[in-house]
Amino acid sequence: MAETQAEASPDQANTDQANTEQAATGQLGSGQADAAQVNAEQTDAQDSAGSAPDSDDRPPLGAIHHLELWVPNLDRAIVSWGWLLTALGYRMFQDWPGGRSWQSGHAYIVVEQSPARIASRHDRCRPGLNHLAFHVPSRREVDELTAEALLHGWRLMFSDLHPYAGGPQHYAAYLENADGFEAELVAD
Repeated sequence: MAETQAEASPDQANTDQANTEQAATGQLGSGQADAAQVNAEQTDAQDSAGSAPDSDDRPPLGAIHHLELWVPNLDRAIVSWGWLLTALGYRMFQDWPGGRSWQSGHAYIVVEQSPARIASRHDRCRPGLNHLAFHVPSRREVDELTAEALLHGWRLMFSDLHPYAGGPQHYAAYLENADGFEAELVAD
């Protein structure tokens, strides 16, 4: 997936800062110093305009930035993942011919139909991603989302044990879409 402007901005800001410092100490030529000053002013203006998050608003070290799922069929993924993520409060973030993403807070989830993909179906039992689990505020909402998920390309897994397939203290729905991806909806 192509980098977003937000992903590229920290490196540019570091370069701009270094150029500004070099300009202040006379280490850059006059044309370079002028360009460095303009870049630094643009970065400062973007920061004050809200383009870059304040240091207090940045995610903590190690927080998930994004997850990218390579899917065999983008249209099917948009039906299942798009509906689920939107129902969970994510908002559409990016859209391009080979993919789409949805964001919640600082993190976003990408579905992409990459031409480099080598399989036609995800197998959650192989090494790699087994499933994504999402917080849901209540048992009632887990039940409502589960019922609606069946209309959007998901099937209920472990139906004989639902909603306690994870054990007697774990109220959750385990869902699988047509491409073999699993999502778990966990009542908090």
